[in-house]
Amino acid sequence: MANVAIHVTGGIATYKIVSLVREFQKHGDVVRVAMTDAAEKFVTATTFSALTKYPTLTSLWSEENADKIAHIELADWTDLAVIAPATANVIGKLANGIADDAVTTTLTATAARKVIVPAMNNHMWSNPAVKRNITQLIRDGYEVMPPVSGRLAEGYSGTGRMPEVNDIFAFVTQATKPILKDKKVLISAGGTREQIDPVRFIGNRSSGKMGIALANEAANAGAEVTLVVGQITVLLPTHPQIKIIHIESTNDLFKTISNEFTQTDILIMAAAVADFEPETVATQKIKKSADNDEFLLKLKKTPDILKTVGATKKDQLVVGFAAETQGLLANAQKKLIKKNADLIIANNVATPGIGFASDDNQVTLLERDQDPKQLPKMTKNELAAHLIKLIATKIN
Repeated sequence: MANVAIHVTGGIATYKIVSLVREFQKHGDVVRVAMTDAAEKFVTATTFSALTKYPTLTSLWSEENADKIAHIELADWTDLAVIAPATANVIGKLANGIADDAVTTTLTATAARKVIVPAMNNHMWSNPAVKRNITQLIRDGYEVMPPVSGRLAEGYSGTGRMPEVNDIFAFVTQATKPILKDKKVLISAGGTREQIDPVRFIGNRSSGKMGIALANEAANAGAEVTLVVGQITVLLPTHPQIKIIHIESTNDLFKTISNEFTQTDILIMAAAVADFEPETVATQKIKKSADNDEFLLKLKKTPDILKTVGATKKDQLVVGFAAETQGLLANAQKKLIKKNADLIIANNVATPGIGFASDDNQVTLLERDQDPKQLPKMTKNELAAHLIKLIATKIN
């Protein structure tokens, strides 16, 4: 049981914090709430007071508990502070040491663990000032749970949406259990690009969401993570225990993984890797001509990264993904044996609503001498948490 202070700021996701309060209470924690003026435009302080059975701190000048300095009393009481949803405004204030309301003043006085959950429009989230402020908060000891991609209040999709309540709770509780402490984890994410000419390339629709979710979960579990990223459509993680290496082609990825693998305890190949590349690359843009209606492109195999590292592993754990459109289990089982992997995570990317570019996934786990285990459909963050726990069990 812990004393959890939830600091609520003014965003459309504020209504979800009612469920977050309940989630902590359901697991035996004692919850108190502080709110900004803007947060009260969405949910009243009375709602949180009724749920927590404690006064909701909304002002530095409240006459309740006049015998105490309210924000200091709450700060000293706190074992865990969660700031959700965290607006760009409050992120900027905290990063720059501004304490001008009940929330920022209490957090400035709080010595306990602090987890911040940003939520805002995607353009705001990608703003350089917000990025700088997030980096500063991490340096100051805050843990940051990045927003997810999804439909925003403005009516279109983008990265900035607050994660679901169960994902927030899992993030907070997982981070308290360093199940991969002192382990080095190498993860690939995103898609590769194989150049045809200076303008064109062969690529795929991978967003990088799954690999980045795994990197965040592994870092929260105490691991030292190296994330090798190709082409992605989401923001990179900002966790201080994640080192990021950028690559473009399959050959780039092969060289990087080969170099890093010898110092790695766990390899998770979540990237969508091209199986073929052009045999030759044109030095100039290939032009259409009036007398030629066809263009023939000759391809050759790319290096088999998973097979190569699987053949050289020692006491290391090797995990691969199998994105299939048919023969899911048969193809994944062949991959498990042929690549000498310890675990293959298979999914049918032809199924609507899962796989490439989606926030959700549904996978089947394949291990040697075990029956395949199909998991229910879940968010990629939930799946990442499940997989990191499973991987930690195996490596330990």
